[in-house]
Amino acid sequence: MNIDKQTHPRQPLQPNTPQSCLGIMGGGQLGRMFAHAAQSLGYRVAVLEPEAGCPAAQVAEHHVGTGYEDPDGLAALSALSRHVTTEFENVPADSLKALAMRGFVAPAGDCVSIAQDRLVEKHFFTRCGAQTGVYPAPHWGIADQKDVASASETLFPGILKTVRMGYDGKGQVRVRDREELAAAFAAMRGQVCVLEKMLPLAYEVSVLTARGVDGAAEVYPIAENVHRDGILFTTLVPSPHVSPDVAEKAQKAALDIIGELGYVGVLCIEFFVLQDGSLVVNEMAPRPHNSGHYTIDACVTSQFEQQVRTLAQLPLGDVRQHSPAAMLNLLGDVWFEPDSEIAREPAWDKVLALPGANLHLYGKAEARRARKMGHITFVAATLAEAQLALAQACDILGIVAPELA
Repeated sequence: MNIDKQTHPRQPLQPNTPQSCLGIMGGGQLGRMFAHAAQSLGYRVAVLEPEAGCPAAQVAEHHVGTGYEDPDGLAALSALSRHVTTEFENVPADSLKALAMRGFVAPAGDCVSIAQDRLVEKHFFTRCGAQTGVYPAPHWGIADQKDVASASETLFPGILKTVRMGYDGKGQVRVRDREELAAAFAAMRGQVCVLEKMLPLAYEVSVLTARGVDGAAEVYPIAENVHRDGILFTTLVPSPHVSPDVAEKAQKAALDIIGELGYVGVLCIEFFVLQDGSLVVNEMAPRPHNSGHYTIDACVTSQFEQQVRTLAQLPLGDVRQHSPAAMLNLLGDVWFEPDSEIAREPAWDKVLALPGANLHLYGKAEARRARKMGHITFVAATLAEAQLALAQACDILGIVAPELA
């Protein structure tokens, strides 16, 4: 499959003046934090999102309350802003392409569409591997029972994933053999899937990158991530385990990938580091990422300000990290008594009394278990101090604390 590099016009653009309006597709917490960053630089923000009272619409100047494919909604967003981005990868790529007919869209719809399909994404990573030396895990597309029967035995045990719409561990099933694969595929009810070989994982890292319309690119420090139940639990930066060689290889691969795409915007790429020290590329998110939230409090330029800069065609910001950071995701579970459905308000006063605590709540009206409600970033003089504060916060909130790195 051929994937053309994306190109954008390079003429001077209007949003360089204060009080211009920037548009964003999606009204979740990433859109909310984008709006805060845009407003700090003097821009107004328009959000297109069907849900009334969504986190981004609470703070944006304009809310277009329609579906993502609604022609009138897209026209209204274009009338408010000729510069539009997205806060999630599953926004219809065709909608981004339609908006691009009226103005400037970053990232481009064709870039987003690659990240929307795990199989297309893996084909792209495989193609990039000739340049980067970093490849995805061995995998096999599953569209029907013939594909189940022809899957190589070397792919077991593996993970069966839906090709589209899976996130935070959804749409994924571990399979030990062909019989389990057949049952899992049947349970997916005809959805196209990809089978990935399970590899001896040591830990996971993510690399946050940004690229401007002029081709200039920056890469943030390596972040090390821990997941629980398929959802990001903690992020430590700098990574306590990654070696200089692996860090350099991951960052170079990320810059090569964003360059190969001709991408404009913020892009996060997740990698696996295996027990033998080798590097495997997992997936990419064409937007700011949960693992990059630490940049708000620990870097000169946050990932959200960087998103604003790329959209407004401003120079990229400084990505230096000025403080070690440990980020803790806050799920709706902490709003309930342990092993109970009795609601409670977390002890934010005790959390905020911890050194280096930076609390970010997303304005979601209802707390639900496994729902991302906010995050806390702890910054300190050393990573060990930041980790200790994070562990203390877990004790306060009734969360099982992670092992210290």
